[in-house]
Amino acid sequence: MNLEIILDENPIVQFKTWFGLALDDVRIPHPEVMCLSTIDLEGYPDSRIVLLRGIDDRGFVFFTNSESVKGRSLARVPRAAMTMHWEPLGYQVRVQGDVVRVSDAESDVYFASRPRMSQIGAWASRQSEVLASREELEESVKRYEKDFEGRDVLRPSYWFGQRIVPKKMEFWTDRPYRLHDRFLYEKRPDGTWSLVRLNP
Repeated sequence: MNLEIILDENPIVQFKTWFGLALDDVRIPHPEVMCLSTIDLEGYPDSRIVLLRGIDDRGFVFFTNSESVKGRSLARVPRAAMTMHWEPLGYQVRVQGDVVRVSDAESDVYFASRPRMSQIGAWASRQSEVLASREELEESVKRYEKDFEGRDVLRPSYWFGQRIVPKKMEFWTDRPYRLHDRFLYEKRPDGTWSLVRLNP
């Protein structure tokens, strides 16, 4: 079988095709949801759901508080994996790669596009730290609402985008009897991609 008939030779182009289908599918309310996995400070894998907020030829962008658990993990081990599964389409994509910080300009643009209360929340929440009560968080929100009253909410220096620069990408399609189709791309030293079919 000629694999190029099925998939593009560039996995990011292929991802954009599948992601576009997911965006257009009314059965998928949040196609941008992805599971992000990092290595924590004790060496254990650690996963959580975040949102894919950008994709280009360089890789996949999400935004986070760098002082959070995942932020500290990425500062120590700047590698990550992401998984996206669109069940109605029967598609799954897995990505592994290095993680680099996006430019301040990119982070500023995205932060400015967020709802104002989400911007306030980025200041008010000391993400991942112990919280004594819900009231403590709500009081913090009120303080920052007052601080930024009548002016734009600036992006905190600790809140910025991270880009997963892929080294491996696996595309999976659902098939009966668990005889699924799996295709693995791996980046070569010269920047091109190899593509093989895997057993399900």
